[in-house]
Amino acid sequence: MKQLIGLGLLLAGLLYPFAVYFGMEHFAPWQFGLLLGCLWLGRALTGERRAANLWVAVAAIGFCLLLAAFDNPRLLRWYPVLISACLLALFSLSLRYGMPVAERLARLREPELPPVAVAYTRKVTQAWSLFFLANGLMAAALTLWAPLSWWTLYNGLLAYGLMGLLFAAEWLIRQRVRGRA
Repeated sequence: MKQLIGLGLLLAGLLYPFAVYFGMEHFAPWQFGLLLGCLWLGRALTGERRAANLWVAVAAIGFCLLLAAFDNPRLLRWYPVLISACLLALFSLSLRYGMPVAERLARLREPELPPVAVAYTRKVTQAWSLFFLANGLMAAALTLWAPLSWWTLYNGLLAYGLMGLLFAAEWLIRQRVRGRA
């Protein structure tokens, strides 16, 4: 069940901008909030009991409750901003408290990281923090001042393309860093 909910949230996240663009004429904002809220509630109930997971789920459920309470279509456009803000908080707070996110992920594959790799993963976490800041600001600007079609294009396609570029650039840099180590 946990994997099914995770897949549902992944698909909802990927398709959300298009669902808003094409679905606003057929569905009320409270219906989007109900569906999304159920997925996040399922994740909170079945996911790992880690503070970060619960914090993100509570923020998303709070957003869904706002959608349900105000039933305002303009609110639908703030979801990508919320997700970027949560990811920014997760990545940037990991730089101050505990192990940086990129290091945690690297240790899943290689538990004994050399000091150069630890320093590198810290820089990667900083880069992702900057990305989520810029992405969230762009999503907010488009929410406030752009037509829905621009918002959909950026949040449904361009943001994922930029994420892919950052992944690819980081992978290439990592290969060079590993070659030197």
